[in-house]
Amino acid sequence: QVQLVESGGGSVQAGGSLRLSCVGSGFSFSRYCMAWFRQTPGKEREGIASISTYAGAAQYVDSVRGRFTISRDKAQATLTLQMNSLKPEDTAMYYCAATRMYSGSKCYDKPQRDFAYWGQGTQVTVSS
Repeated sequence: QVQLVESGGGSVQAGGSLRLSCVGSGFSFSRYCMAWFRQTPGKEREGIASISTYAGAAQYVDSVRGRFTISRDKAQATLTLQMNSLKPEDTAMYYCAATRMYSGSKCYDKPQRDFAYWGQGTQVTVSS
């Protein structure tokens, strides 16, 4: 049974930090480009960061570059998103997802239909 399980969300004041985790099971985690997406009510879900399969190269959308860091631990089949200098506009439900259709690092901007596996989401709330 394939699973992606996120954790680490919560409430924090602006300028604070949170660390999200996503544990994968039931599939070959290291063979998938992994990405983080986020969604706020009334808006489309957007990809914000992704990391390639074996090389571990990372890419970020402009709004989070320099503040967020994506990483993966292949041995533990865990994807993390370290979020620093959080802003109120970072408030959203955050999802991890996996796609095998792309091996490069920039898969967060690929069609979401190409992602085979999704987590259930974890809420991040940043207050001003």
